Amino acid sequence: MDHTLISIISIILLVLGILGTFLPVLPGLVLSLGGLLIYKYGTDSDMSMIYIWAFVILTLASAVLNYVIPAKTNRKYGGTRWGSIGSIIGTIVGIFLPIPLGFLVGMFAGVFIGELLHDSKDMNKALRSTKGAFIGFIYGTGFSLVVGLAMLFVVVLDMTTNLI
Repeated sequence: MDHTLISIISIILLVLGILGTFLPVLPGLVLSLGGLLIYKYGTDSDMSMIYIWAFVILTLASAVLNYVIPAKTNRKYGGTRWGSIGSIIGTIVGIFLPIPLGFLVGMFAGVFIGELLHDSKDMNKALRSTKGAFIGFIYGTGFSLVVGLAMLFVVVLDMTTNLI
Protein backbone atom coordinates (compact mmCIF):
# COMPACT_ATOMS: atom_id res chain seq x y z
CA MET A 1 0.00 0.00 0.00
CA ASP A 2 1.17 3.52 -0.73
CA HIS A 3 2.93 5.28 2.17
CA THR A 4 1.00 8.48 1.52
CA LEU A 5 -2.34 6.67 1.83
CA ILE A 6 -1.19 4.95 5.01
CA SER A 7 -0.10 8.31 6.44
CA ILE A 8 -3.48 9.87 5.59
CA ILE A 9 -5.35 6.96 7.19
CA SER A 10 -3.15 7.31 10.27
CA ILE A 11 -3.84 11.03 10.58
CA ILE A 12 -7.58 10.46 10.15
CA LEU A 13 -7.54 7.83 12.91
CA LEU A 14 -5.50 10.10 15.17
CA VAL A 15 -7.93 13.01 14.67
CA LEU A 16 -10.96 10.75 15.18
CA GLY A 17 -9.31 9.47 18.34
CA ILE A 18 -8.87 13.01 19.62
CA LEU A 19 -12.55 13.68 18.94
CA GLY A 20 -13.33 10.44 20.73
CA THR A 21 -11.69 11.68 23.91
CA PHE A 22 -14.83 13.72 24.54
CA LEU A 23 -17.42 12.02 22.30
CA PRO A 24 -18.43 8.68 23.82
CA VAL A 25 -19.56 7.20 20.50
CA LEU A 26 -15.91 6.99 19.39
CA PRO A 27 -13.35 4.81 21.17
CA GLY A 28 -10.99 7.74 21.71
CA LEU A 29 -7.40 6.89 22.41
CA VAL A 30 -7.82 3.38 21.01
CA LEU A 31 -8.38 4.97 17.59
CA SER A 32 -5.41 7.27 18.10
CA LEU A 33 -3.22 4.37 19.15
CA GLY A 34 -4.40 2.46 16.07
CA GLY A 35 -3.40 5.41 13.90
CA LEU A 36 0.00 5.55 15.56
CA LEU A 37 0.58 1.82 15.07
CA ILE A 38 -0.57 1.91 11.44
CA TYR A 39 1.82 4.78 10.81
CA LYS A 40 4.72 3.06 12.57
CA TYR A 41 4.33 -0.31 10.87
CA GLY A 42 2.77 0.76 7.58
CA THR A 43 5.38 3.29 6.54
CA ASP A 44 9.15 3.39 6.58
CA SER A 45 9.08 5.36 9.84
CA ASP A 46 12.05 5.03 12.14
CA MET A 47 9.98 6.16 15.14
CA SER A 48 11.41 4.76 18.35
CA MET A 49 9.56 1.94 20.11
CA ILE A 50 9.78 4.04 23.27
CA TYR A 51 6.99 6.20 21.84
CA ILE A 52 4.86 3.17 21.08
CA TRP A 53 5.23 1.69 24.56
CA ALA A 54 4.76 5.06 26.26
CA PHE A 55 1.52 5.68 24.37
CA VAL A 56 0.26 2.14 25.04
CA ILE A 57 0.84 2.70 28.76
CA LEU A 58 -0.75 6.16 28.67
CA THR A 59 -3.77 4.80 26.77
CA LEU A 60 -4.25 2.07 29.38
CA ALA A 61 -3.80 4.61 32.17
CA SER A 62 -6.39 6.86 30.56
CA ALA A 63 -8.88 4.00 30.34
CA VAL A 64 -8.51 3.39 34.08
CA LEU A 65 -8.46 7.08 35.03
CA ASN A 66 -11.64 7.82 33.07
CA TYR A 67 -13.47 5.66 35.61
CA VAL A 68 -11.45 6.46 38.72
CA ILE A 69 -11.22 10.26 38.45
CA PRO A 70 -14.97 11.02 38.13
CA ALA A 71 -15.77 8.58 40.95
CA LYS A 72 -13.15 10.16 43.21
CA THR A 73 -14.19 13.74 42.46
CA ASN A 74 -17.86 12.80 42.80
CA ARG A 75 -17.13 11.32 46.25
CA LYS A 76 -14.94 14.30 47.17
CA TYR A 77 -17.91 16.58 46.53
CA GLY A 78 -20.27 14.45 48.62
CA GLY A 79 -21.66 12.18 45.91
CA THR A 80 -23.08 8.73 46.55
CA ARG A 81 -23.42 5.52 44.60
CA TRP A 82 -26.83 6.74 43.48
CA GLY A 83 -25.19 9.64 41.67
CA SER A 84 -22.65 7.33 40.03
CA ILE A 85 -25.39 5.02 38.77
CA GLY A 86 -27.39 8.03 37.60
CA SER A 87 -24.33 9.24 35.72
CA ILE A 88 -24.04 6.00 33.78
CA ILE A 89 -27.75 5.81 32.98
CA GLY A 90 -27.86 9.51 32.07
CA THR A 91 -24.88 9.20 29.74
CA ILE A 92 -26.47 6.28 27.89
CA VAL A 93 -29.81 8.08 27.58
CA GLY A 94 -28.05 11.31 26.62
CA ILE A 95 -26.30 9.67 23.68
CA PHE A 96 -29.71 9.20 22.07
CA LEU A 97 -31.00 12.72 22.78
CA PRO A 98 -31.28 14.84 19.63
CA ILE A 99 -29.31 17.72 21.16
CA PRO A 100 -25.66 18.69 20.86
CA LEU A 101 -23.54 17.07 23.58
CA GLY A 102 -26.56 15.12 24.83
CA PHE A 103 -24.30 12.63 26.58
CA LEU A 104 -22.97 15.41 28.82
CA VAL A 105 -26.40 16.78 29.58
CA GLY A 106 -27.57 13.24 30.31
CA MET A 107 -24.59 12.51 32.54
CA PHE A 108 -25.04 15.61 34.67
CA ALA A 109 -28.82 15.22 34.83
CA GLY A 110 -28.32 11.58 35.81
CA VAL A 111 -25.98 12.48 38.67
CA PHE A 112 -28.35 15.17 39.88
CA ILE A 113 -31.47 12.97 39.66
CA GLY A 114 -29.66 10.00 41.20
CA GLU A 115 -28.59 12.09 44.18
CA LEU A 116 -32.11 13.47 44.57
CA LEU A 117 -33.52 9.94 44.50
CA HIS A 118 -31.08 9.09 47.29
CA ASP A 119 -31.98 12.15 49.37
CA SER A 120 -34.74 14.32 47.92
CA LYS A 121 -34.39 16.93 50.67
CA ASP A 122 -30.77 17.87 50.01
CA MET A 123 -30.61 19.68 46.68
CA ASN A 124 -27.30 21.30 47.59
CA LYS A 125 -25.70 17.87 47.97
CA ALA A 126 -27.03 16.89 44.55
CA LEU A 127 -25.59 20.07 43.05
CA ARG A 128 -22.20 19.48 44.72
CA SER A 129 -22.15 15.91 43.43
CA THR A 130 -22.96 17.14 39.92
CA LYS A 131 -20.13 19.67 40.22
CA GLY A 132 -17.79 16.84 41.25
CA ALA A 133 -18.86 14.78 38.23
CA PHE A 134 -18.20 17.77 35.97
CA ILE A 135 -14.74 18.35 37.42
CA GLY A 136 -13.94 14.64 37.10
CA PHE A 137 -15.09 14.67 33.48
CA ILE A 138 -12.86 17.67 32.74
CA TYR A 139 -9.82 16.03 34.37
CA GLY A 140 -10.29 12.68 32.64
CA THR A 141 -11.08 14.23 29.27
CA GLY A 142 -8.19 16.66 29.60
CA PHE A 143 -5.73 13.85 30.26
CA SER A 144 -7.01 11.82 27.30
CA LEU A 145 -7.00 14.87 25.06
CA VAL A 146 -3.38 15.67 25.91
CA VAL A 147 -2.33 12.06 25.22
CA GLY A 148 -4.21 12.08 21.88
CA LEU A 149 -2.68 15.39 20.85
CA ALA A 150 0.78 14.10 21.83
CA MET A 151 0.30 11.06 19.57
CA LEU A 152 -0.75 13.30 16.69
CA PHE A 153 2.22 15.60 17.34
CA VAL A 154 4.69 12.70 17.35
CA VAL A 155 3.35 11.32 14.07
CA VAL A 156 3.26 14.72 12.34
CA LEU A 157 6.77 15.50 13.61
CA ASP A 158 8.01 12.14 12.32
CA MET A 159 6.33 12.78 8.96
CA THR A 160 7.97 16.18 8.60
CA THR A 161 11.42 14.89 9.57
CA ASN A 162 11.08 12.11 7.00
CA LEU A 163 10.28 14.70 4.32
CA ILE A 164 13.43 16.69 4.96
